[in-house]
Amino acid sequence: MQRRDFIKGIGAGGIASASLLTANTASAKKVIKWKMVTSWPKNFPGLGTGAEFLAKTINEMSGGRLKIKVYGANQLVPALEVFDAVSRGTAQIGHTGAYYWKGKHPATQFYTSVPFGLTAQEMNGWLYHGGGLKLWEKLYDRFNLVPNPVGNTGVQMGGWFNKEINSIEDLKGLKMRLPGLGGEVLKMAGGTPVTLPGGELYTSMQSGAIDATEWVGPYNDLAFGLHKVAKYYYHPGWHEPGSTMEAMINKDAFKELDKDLQHIVRAACRVANADMLADYTAKNNTALKTLMTEHKVQMLKFPDDVVKKLRELSEQAVHKVGQHDDISKEIYQSYQKFRTDVMQWSKVSEQDYMAARSQ
Repeated sequence: MQRRDFIKGIGAGGIASASLLTANTASAKKVIKWKMVTSWPKNFPGLGTGAEFLAKTINEMSGGRLKIKVYGANQLVPALEVFDAVSRGTAQIGHTGAYYWKGKHPATQFYTSVPFGLTAQEMNGWLYHGGGLKLWEKLYDRFNLVPNPVGNTGVQMGGWFNKEINSIEDLKGLKMRLPGLGGEVLKMAGGTPVTLPGGELYTSMQSGAIDATEWVGPYNDLAFGLHKVAKYYYHPGWHEPGSTMEAMINKDAFKELDKDLQHIVRAACRVANADMLADYTAKNNTALKTLMTEHKVQMLKFPDDVVKKLRELSEQAVHKVGQHDDISKEIYQSYQKFRTDVMQWSKVSEQDYMAARSQ
């Protein structure tokens, strides 16, 4: 009887173990499918391909357990409705830029780029090791979203114009596609900022709906053919010195993932964040050469006095946004402190080295 009970016990344990193994195997093989909506044309160089890269990386790192289908702007939702779609759960993840959502909360603008603010390297420093990402998560929590930095274009160009900018007066009355805090500065200078998705820039310039536009830099500007509808190409990109892209994730969908998949998603975002900056750094070089040599683009530099005035107005605009509410004040104070501290190091490292290299 003891032997029979012993065998029975083994059988029961074996069945329990087998059941557990079966459950774990089923969990491991379970495939979760997400939809990613973006603010970019499908497979658009840099931005659209960055979204595809993120989806592919998550799929491969998860061993196929989390598969993401990418939708370009207007394929599932319009480019500027990504925020609402992900917040509601229409899509589980969005690939976009945070400054498009200033109507939801003004402080979102800190998380794309601030005029005369942090460069790409400095922005990553603030987000990952300066408390910036924690505050971003706090800001987005009220919208049922989990934010992640997922790419950076680096310093952008100053934009495309059909008249020369010789003084700050030349910006008065100018209708220009310029989103985020840069647009607020243009408004203070007497211009009219307009927020348009990238896919509408060419026709808007061609029709005269806008007088000037900025997009990103040579890599993307060449792809849109902006040199065909504007005469002058200005630099530097005072308005966007290091533009971070975001992957916003529906919080409910994220919480439903197993812990290891949550870590995989965050790790994949970090990989994509580094890859996009490398892509832009490599591709802007050849694109600029093509614009200058093949298309004979006239590249001009903003006059020093114009830049000085824009910097003064920027300080006022950024400070104003930073006083909107308590979370805005937290983000503003954190950003400004990091900017002040990092500028000292950047001056004696990157800035002085660049000056020495160009001598």
